[in-house]
Amino acid sequence: MSRDPRYDILFEEVTIGPVTAKNRFFQVPHCNGMGRNYPSEMATMRGNKAEGGWAVVCTEQCDVHYSSDTRREIRLWDDRDIPYLARMTEAVHRHGALAAIELVYMGYHGMNLISREVPMAPTARPGKYDFPIHARTMDKSDIRAVRRWHRNAALRAKQAGFDLIVCYAGHDISLAMTFMSPRHNQRTDEYGGSMENRARLFRELIEDTRDAVGDACAVTVRMAVDELMGPRGMMCEREGRDVVEMLAELPDLWDVNCSAWENDSISSRFAEEGFQEPYIEWVKSVTSKPVVGVGRYTSPDRMVSLVKNGVMDMIGAARPSIADPFLPKKIEEGRIEDIRECIGCNICVATANFVVPMRCTQNPTVGEEWRRGWHPERIAPKDTDDTVLIVGAGPAGLEAARALAQRGYEVMLAEATREAGGRVARESRLPGLGSWGRVRDYRTGQLAQMPNANLYYESKMDADTVLEAGCSLVVIATGARWRRDGFGRTSDRPIPTAAGARVYTPDDIMDGTVPEGPVVVFDDDHYYMGGVIAEWLRERGLKVTLVTPAALVSSFTVHSLEQGRIQARLMDLGVDLVPLHRLGRIGEDTVDLVCVYTGKVRTLASASVLMLTAMEPIDSLYHALEERTAQWSHHGLRQVTRIGDCYGPGTIAAAVWSGHRFARELGGALSDDVPFLRENVELQGSLVLPAD
Repeated sequence: MSRDPRYDILFEEVTIGPVTAKNRFFQVPHCNGMGRNYPSEMATMRGNKAEGGWAVVCTEQCDVHYSSDTRREIRLWDDRDIPYLARMTEAVHRHGALAAIELVYMGYHGMNLISREVPMAPTARPGKYDFPIHARTMDKSDIRAVRRWHRNAALRAKQAGFDLIVCYAGHDISLAMTFMSPRHNQRTDEYGGSMENRARLFRELIEDTRDAVGDACAVTVRMAVDELMGPRGMMCEREGRDVVEMLAELPDLWDVNCSAWENDSISSRFAEEGFQEPYIEWVKSVTSKPVVGVGRYTSPDRMVSLVKNGVMDMIGAARPSIADPFLPKKIEEGRIEDIRECIGCNICVATANFVVPMRCTQNPTVGEEWRRGWHPERIAPKDTDDTVLIVGAGPAGLEAARALAQRGYEVMLAEATREAGGRVARESRLPGLGSWGRVRDYRTGQLAQMPNANLYYESKMDADTVLEAGCSLVVIATGARWRRDGFGRTSDRPIPTAAGARVYTPDDIMDGTVPEGPVVVFDDDHYYMGGVIAEWLRERGLKVTLVTPAALVSSFTVHSLEQGRIQARLMDLGVDLVPLHRLGRIGEDTVDLVCVYTGKVRTLASASVLMLTAMEPIDSLYHALEERTAQWSHHGLRQVTRIGDCYGPGTIAAAVWSGHRFARELGGALSDDVPFLRENVELQGSLVLPAD
């Protein structure tokens, strides 16, 4: 197949100062949970993107000095940090891409838990989070020191092989941005007051970097031009535009977005693709330098439109490059239907925030590129003569079938209903989750192209029909259901419930049941489902009270950058929120709420209760087959394996990963040996203790 000529413009070269990008695809900086803790994993992940066609591949933020420590990202504190970053640039250069690094001094946003240094800020104030620490006001010597540290880091970055050095003023977390913001900067010297003064440090950092490495490296900026706070913050029609106009020709490229991070990376539940365009579409009119923007773009037609309409010169992407590292190459090769489109669920962000290799719902290989050797596009051909029957076409079953067929196995996929997708199909019909259907659509689309894979609908299987199929490997992917009895994180036993009480679960809602109001939603799950169900109920005019033992609604979504929007939406919809309470008893028309701290009880009127506490696997078929192991050999069956929610309920990303792992390993059992590579610290010599 060859590229559609409509997309030729996306593969034009772009000059960025002294370097040239081979096309218009720019992987912007993004966190990944790997960094300096998993440097080989990070380098391999970035290298795969270069192989996949991204012309520029950038690191996450890189600390330039120990007095501003983010704990989890990469750093260039001294020359000892160069080698592991050089490993990344080597991986990127191997495929003809440019390597970029985002230098940052965090200021008051960094808590300095490693260095224990007092953070610095334009004006003294408490730290960004609730850790009990204050940042001090910087004096002129501090400003000179930051400039020196930033310059030194740029020189080290050049030595490590980076082609683009990014000066960072975005997301309300960098010192350069807080200097520009009147919310943070209350100085009266030449670094405060007017916009020109407040932008002085940013200008100096760019000029210092250009002076240090501009002969060989492009010096670019990443800047938030709007904080989506109205007059309280920077706005694109005021401060944002002023800064770009003042510095228009100084950097070699502008990467512009909205602040803060939860605005730049809004989940698909709250923003459509390209939502930032109104805030950044003016930038090209005030600079002759290339402009990059992001918008969770996956459609090449939309990308072409952005370039032709003068919105941006290069298509920036973080999450779409995670979901499909080979997105550019698939467009170039005319394989649009093979793109794994980002669903905007932000599980990548959430897991990276735990400082472990990130996960992705669409791409199960991310975070496993080096340690398990999982390439996002290549998979080993089959090495056995097995035939495979998969029962259940949910996310785990679909991914197992797709990857097994890619390996060359003969695969039968039996689905009991008329629709593939399992929980993905059901949940994608709930408010805001429509894009999650891409998980199903990508995999069914791939299976339709594979002659060795057959998907059978309305094929409910029991032990007899499974054995009669005559396959050597059977995979049970029948999913899980929500428990109705209240057992979960907070309650280690069923909640006492009156005989006439009306208790429902999300499964009932997704089956079309509309409970009688008023409804109490008890959310002991703490992820997205409780808020989504409450929203669905309010859309039908029911009075809804959401009760949760946590202090925040959908508390886990703090990590996926959604919590504030979820809570605000529920409040706007008129949902009554009762945090820090559990259900003590469910009556026929009341519920008892128990304070998690004091144990005090309050009674609330409720015609129905919607329970989100725990899920239990639907694994009866697996156990029925296990009871008939004596008959396996007669039917040519050698192994039965559970995957996905049937094995252990979790996220959709976990189910997809489980299916992919089975396809790679054919259900290998747990062993005492660690099944993935690790980067361990090796100690040499004896321990030398400080003198008394």
